[in-house]
Amino acid sequence: MSFTDKVKNKAEELAGKAKQGVGEATDNPRLYAEGEAQEAAAHTKQAGEHVKDAGRDVRDAFS
Repeated sequence: MSFTDKVKNKAEELAGKAKQGVGEATDNPRLYAEGEAQEAAAHTKQAGEHVKDAGRDVRDAFS
């Protein structure tokens, strides 16, 4: 995973957490749910990047 991808995914995760906080503070369930979805999407992207990295490591081990 490139450094840029890591930063983008972390920024998306933090934005989702911020939305959750604002949604909770303002009693806005829609905004809270959007924040949860955004954070989950960031986690999914991070997991996909980790799988790609593991695949590269395995490929490199056999090369």
